[in-house]
Formats: sequence, C-alpha cells, structure tokens
Amino acid sequence: MVFDRVVVAGVGLIGGSFALALKAAGVARHIVGVGRRKETLDEALALGIIDEASVDWASALRGADFLLLAMPVGQMENVMAAAAPHLEPHTIVTDAGSTKSDVVDAIYRYFGSRLANVVPSHPIAGAEKSGPSAARVDLFRHRKVVVTPLEQNAPHAIEAVRAAWAACGAELHQMTPAEHDGVFAAVSHLPHLLAFGLVDDLARRPNAEQLFDYAASGFRDFTRIAGSHPEMWRDICVANRMALLKELDAYVAELARLRELLDAGDGAGLEKIFACAREARTAWGERRG
Repeated sequence: MVFDRVVVAGVGLIGGSFALALKAAGVARHIVGVGRRKETLDEALALGIIDEASVDWASALRGADFLLLAMPVGQMENVMAAAAPHLEPHTIVTDAGSTKSDVVDAIYRYFGSRLANVVPSHPIAGAEKSGPSAARVDLFRHRKVVVTPLEQNAPHAIEAVRAAWAACGAELHQMTPAEHDGVFAAVSHLPHLLAFGLVDDLARRPNAEQLFDYAASGFRDFTRIAGSHPEMWRDICVANRMALLKELDAYVAELARLRELLDAGDGAGLEKIFACAREARTAWGERRG
C-alpha cells in the first residue's frame, strides 16, 4: 500500500518518526506537516522529515490519503475540531494518543460522519526528548502499536492503519479502547506519575542538593521517565484519571502493606515480596529479549 499524500499533525518525536519511517519504507510519496508553531514546522522541513509545511487545514488535507494526529492528547479535541470540516471522504485517519477513551469520545463528536475511516491507535514507543530533532526513522521498529478499532470502522480503513504502522516496522496488536486504558494506566501512566512524584518530593526538600549529589544508578533507573515532557504527561494523567486513580489506589495499598512489614521488622515478609517481584521482573525482561 502506497499513500500519495500523508498529513502529519504534530511533527515532533512521534509524528516526525512516523514520517521518516514511511519515507524510508517508500509508502508515502508526499508528506505534509501541520503544527502549532511555524519554527517547529520549519525545523522539520530543514531536517527532511516533511516535504511541505502548512498552517491551513483546507490546503493540507486537500487530496490527503492519510492523516496522523500526533499531538498530546490534551490538544486532540481542538485539532479534530479544526480538521473535521476539511476532511475528505476517502481520507484514512488515525492518532498516536497514549489514552484512547477520551480520544474516541472526541472522534464521535467531531468525526461522526467519517467514522468508517477513523481508526484509533497508539504506538508504544517514545523517549524523554521531544521535537523534530528527536525523530528517528527506527523509533517504531520492533515496538508494539495497539490499534483500537471502532465498531463503525470499515475493514479497508483498519487495514490501511495497520499497514502504515507495519511499514514503520511495528508489531501490531489490537484492544478495545477501555481495555487499552486500563492496561496502560497500570504499566505506563502509573510509573510516570510515581517517578514525577518522587523527584518532585526530593527537589522540594531543604537538602535537595545533597540528595541529588548522592543519587546513583538506582535513582537514575527509577526516575529516568521523570525527564519526560510535562505537558504531555499532564494531559495523559488527566485524560485517563479514572483508570489511573484505580491503579494508584492499588499501589497505595501495596505501600501500606510494605510499611506494615517495615514497622514490624518483618524481614521474611519483605523478602517474599522482593523475591516475587524479582521473579516477575526477570521473566518480563527475558520475554523482551
């Protein structure tokens, strides 16, 4: 499958990497970038990520075969509202949002007449850096992409979205939007919330400088994701707050259990939890190769 005209809204890490990967695979003949800031679009042009920059949805979407929405989920609704009047009947649409239920709600509101062609998805790939300069042609290679089709999606549209991500080298998976949000609240959104919270706590202490001076590999590994984009993760946490609150409550209960064991000096109890966690973490690492 080859797309004559692909529009990428948001030409940073995710959108820029998508554009580079499609170009490298030879499945996109012309890529148009749309974004909030002219400087970002100019940078993407200079880096060869896109072939054309546009701030006008009407001209960007004219004749478009494919549209990727690759902005933070908090901006998704406004972008959909702006793009919807100019979307052509044949254009296939997907997104790269880290939450799905809120994105699906916006799809129904703004793309209600185009539901056959609007197929939500989420690439499980990223980095702490952002912007066009962070884009990589191999970002999605051997990474999971979860497609969350709607009941109204046409089979050819689902296949087109899957084909686009497959051309990027991704491994395709499928879930419902609700299942997606529950899974990623546990294994992605909660870890980010915890990392941000720990670093914020230490940074606010009177002896913060001393604490950071002595922080080593354990702190580095646990808090690496606290270097992620604050705006993006604010939007993700708020958008998926119900599933995230459920996971946070479960984690608070686990912390309470650990506190009881510490307070009682119960080394055997602590070791049992640590051993179980080590076994699960090791097995996960081996499955990932």
